[in-house]
Amino acid sequence: MQIETQLKELRLHGMCRSWQVLLETRRHHELNLSEGLQLLLQAEQEQRSGKRFDRLLKNAGFRYRASVEELNMDASRGIDRSLITDLAMGTYLSSGDAVLISGASGAGKSFLASALGHQACAQGYKVAYYNLQKLLLRTKMSRIDGSIYKFMEKLSRTELLILDDFGLTHLEQQQRMDLMEIIEDRHGRKSTIIASQLPVASWYDVIGEETIADAILDRLVHTAYRIELKGESLRKKR
Repeated sequence: MQIETQLKELRLHGMCRSWQVLLETRRHHELNLSEGLQLLLQAEQEQRSGKRFDRLLKNAGFRYRASVEELNMDASRGIDRSLITDLAMGTYLSSGDAVLISGASGAGKSFLASALGHQACAQGYKVAYYNLQKLLLRTKMSRIDGSIYKFMEKLSRTELLILDDFGLTHLEQQQRMDLMEIIEDRHGRKSTIIASQLPVASWYDVIGEETIADAILDRLVHTAYRIELKGESLRKKR
């Protein structure tokens, strides 16, 4: 009981539960010190990893609860299985690359972006998921209440930023500037996923102002992974 009490006081809850199981099954007599310690430490590590994953998922604000395993990998939809496998391994996250997903309404863009985001959380990365218009509204309100610098800093530190529904409306001047600052802060450092109904070739017109559009797309397009989803809306099949 003294060991159990001390583990609880130290907030080693994973180790405490594992110790209780060892006592109940009387397995603690079968293990030497090294084996027992390894078992307890593994239980604590799994406990903390699970809590961190749950916290990362909650903070990300995903549109869908999705996983890479649930993706429809039909090649006719424009999905390259080897590319998805590569992205799932997180290589783009470690190098700060962008992923651009385009396709018609209902093609599965948001689900794919969410699945990649969930995978990033499972690998321990901090993720934030935003509808672009809501994000730009947030920057507008942050500018009014004086918290814009703090908010932009938070975005720049986020290891994976997912911007969904890009291109639904043309951007206003301040929105262009805010988007430019967000992309500039992340370029080559942190990864960004952008999902849009519009083909990438049309993004220039949505951004609107020539100089800013050139600057934003130059930082996004050239080194990005690109996925163009095709086929009938998946919503019709549900």
